[in-house]
Amino acid sequence: MATITPEEKPSTDYRIEDIAGEKSTSEIDAEEEFTPQEQKSIIRRIDLRLVSMTGLAYCVSLMDRTNLSMAAVAGLKEELRLDLGQRYSIVVLMFFVPYILFQPPMTVVIRKLGPTLFLSSIIVSWAVIMIGMGFVKDWGQLTLMRVLLGILEAGYFPGCVYLLSCWYTRYDVQKRFSVFYLIGCVASALAGILAFGLMQLNGREGLTGWRWIFILEGVITGVIGLLCFVLLVDFPDKAHKSWRFLNERECAWLIRRINADRNDGAAEPFALKKFLRPALDLKIWGFAMIFFSLTTVTYAIAYFLPIILRHGMGYGVGESQCLTAPPFGFAGIVMYGTAWVADKYRMRAPILIFNALLAIIGLPMMGFATNSAVRYVGVFLTVAGANANIPACMAYQANNVRGQWTRAFSSATLVGFGGIGGIASSLVFREQDAPGYEPGMYAAIACNILIIVLVCCMSLWFRHCNKQADRGERVIENDASFRYTI
Repeated sequence: MATITPEEKPSTDYRIEDIAGEKSTSEIDAEEEFTPQEQKSIIRRIDLRLVSMTGLAYCVSLMDRTNLSMAAVAGLKEELRLDLGQRYSIVVLMFFVPYILFQPPMTVVIRKLGPTLFLSSIIVSWAVIMIGMGFVKDWGQLTLMRVLLGILEAGYFPGCVYLLSCWYTRYDVQKRFSVFYLIGCVASALAGILAFGLMQLNGREGLTGWRWIFILEGVITGVIGLLCFVLLVDFPDKAHKSWRFLNERECAWLIRRINADRNDGAAEPFALKKFLRPALDLKIWGFAMIFFSLTTVTYAIAYFLPIILRHGMGYGVGESQCLTAPPFGFAGIVMYGTAWVADKYRMRAPILIFNALLAIIGLPMMGFATNSAVRYVGVFLTVAGANANIPACMAYQANNVRGQWTRAFSSATLVGFGGIGGIASSLVFREQDAPGYEPGMYAAIACNILIIVLVCCMSLWFRHCNKQADRGERVIENDASFRYTI
């Protein structure tokens, strides 16, 4: 096949608008194709800029929304009297109310304003909120700050899920979701160690240790937000305008590649009816319920694991913060390993079921065993199974929808139900049940069983639809060549 280098052909001959609506690279002259080495180089540059920057910002996002538990064992609960009644659970819960409500409109705004401006601005804004949390005087002010944090963070995670799914083909996406979320797991793994270090500033400038956790982690967030203004990239149809990134010809090739895979690479004009139409599709809510079940467990771990280690297993303050790190490191290995298998063999459902079974094995060990060592092993299995299933669910959803605004709506509902899972975790893991949190453990086990049931039912339906499409009796997602990934 004849090839051509970028220098031999002006990039203006490959305008983005000229390839809108094209379905297959076979329709393009061979001379416009990149060599396999050039294609790998383009994808590598996308990975380095897109996945690393979104993942780094998600790292601080996850750290900022879950550092409440680290501050709690560092004196927050006593100083602000969060140990009275349901105050701690209320502070946890109030983050998720605006986080859920603001996600659908935020997902529309990101497409209108572009990821660089929108995502970078909200990151810097919530950094200011984080610093402010270090100066609150009572639990009411802390609750208000958490509400503001929920509003600002509402646009980030669904925006990233939408953005990443627009850049990659269906069988490249789970590894990228895993790396994106893996960086978040690094935050979870190191957050306890970082918090332990920051609380050593106790007494400096008249501030207690837990206040320094909020203040300095807010400063770190602000720095990363400023970096995103420079390094974050736009959607594929506009990414050639991003600083020192792909040129227009390379972006055009990428859109053709996506169109060949699922025929939704070109931008679509916004229409409210088009955005809301997927609400009538039951599978969208099936994906959302799977994600709800997952996040009920992952948020419970994030907010209550240090407390369980401290008061349930008898570890000291420093130990309970630092011992959160190894399980998240193990989760990262499981997460990427299962993602590699899923993408290589083009499957999604078996990975979701496998990870759910890991959590089902780990939760009883973590919650009901009498030996602390056995309970800690259960923490490893639970953290690995629950967290590895987050990118698996994101890929399961991304592989089985088509269309820019369907993808946007689906991403918003997926992550929105994840926020509802955060509310559920704060309600089932109640203060009066500490340190064992038995009702919460039973609820977490039930959530993983529900995941298996939902995945099995949806996969059977997808298989039925694919067979009908093969016989010409059904058109899936308005594209005769599209098939569900099981």
